[in-house]
Amino acid sequence: MDKVSREFQIFVKPAGAVCNLDCQYCYYRDKQSLYPDAGVFRMPESLLEEYIVQHFAAAPGPEIDFSWHGGEPTTLGVGFFRKAVELQRKHKPAGWRIRNGIQTNGVLVDEEWVRFLAAEDFSVGLSLDGPAELHDSYRVTKGGQPTHRAVMRCYDLLRKHDIHTDIVCVVHNLNVRYPLSVYRFFRDMGCRYLGFLPVVERSLESEDGVSPHTPSAEDYGAFLCRIFDEWIARDVGRMMVQIFDEAARPALGLDHSLCVFRETCGQIPVIEHNGDFFPCDHFVDRTHRIGNIRATPLSDLLDSQAQRAFGDAKRDALPRYCRECEALAMCNGGCPKYRFIRTPDGDPGLNYLCAGLKRFFRHSRAPLANLVSRQRQPAGGIRTAPARAARNDPCPCGSGLKYKKCCAAR
Repeated sequence: MDKVSREFQIFVKPAGAVCNLDCQYCYYRDKQSLYPDAGVFRMPESLLEEYIVQHFAAAPGPEIDFSWHGGEPTTLGVGFFRKAVELQRKHKPAGWRIRNGIQTNGVLVDEEWVRFLAAEDFSVGLSLDGPAELHDSYRVTKGGQPTHRAVMRCYDLLRKHDIHTDIVCVVHNLNVRYPLSVYRFFRDMGCRYLGFLPVVERSLESEDGVSPHTPSAEDYGAFLCRIFDEWIARDVGRMMVQIFDEAARPALGLDHSLCVFRETCGQIPVIEHNGDFFPCDHFVDRTHRIGNIRATPLSDLLDSQAQRAFGDAKRDALPRYCRECEALAMCNGGCPKYRFIRTPDGDPGLNYLCAGLKRFFRHSRAPLANLVSRQRQPAGGIRTAPARAARNDPCPCGSGLKYKKCCAAR
């Protein structure tokens, strides 16, 4: 098996779309319908081992990241991930280093889980939508019960065991109205790494073409601007907000690290519970299935013509309005999943969030330029992140490189 010719990250879905919650805006919960005869949604141990072997074979090394997603991966229990770590050690090439990350809603995480996560140096992405009244509007159990208290219990356990935790806040039509309440909640709870994930859910039943959960582009832009003003006034270097870090990168001559803002996409494919390979988390459907790792080696799938064509289409399908836009370098048209409205010229393919993103990029340009001017380090970057970083975070020294490729290696 040949090494892959470009950098990649894989979202592995060992439980498929299975989840213990019933979040009303979830875009992945209907993916179980792709496998009507699946029975149990659990990656078999033989396939788990085959995937790990193929990932090692495809990766250039000597550092490798495994990303476990869902659905909700913790529904598989700690034992599944103990086995995964055991298999990683079994097949790890000599001298290589392994990192594991898991995205979770936190509800099932208990002391046994955090002891395991801490012992194996997992990083955790925790889904939390702000204060209880906003989080519990949509993030509920199968029985409709609130989950905020359980998620906060998980967060406290993660902090107690000093586990690196990124907060992922889904921005919906309710919390988008309270930007400072949301941001200050996260700051007050000690959050150091924060990402915002806007709900963009299409609906043919509404006049504007989106679901009731979806915030307007204008509201999303205002949300980001209000939070940015507070962040740059008092929290630079104390709290890393992912989209603010992304907004600074073009001015520093750095490539975007977040896939939705890269010129092309396809660098973060998905492997489902049965080994099916899809080009992106937002395009897990029959049309976009590229293959299965039991039939085609992972390296071949990653370097396949279909995968490359999917990624290049993000750039090649941009309408003229986007190609001539002053903010092109900032967003590169955004996520292809969201490109379903028309430009002012009537051309298809404009991002639903365009107006909001453009407002934010214009609003943040001058303050970020001033920040670059004031805080430019000898290595050429700015310090937007807290002093303690995980290996894939922007390095706190301000170099613009990932921590693992900068100060961690010194």
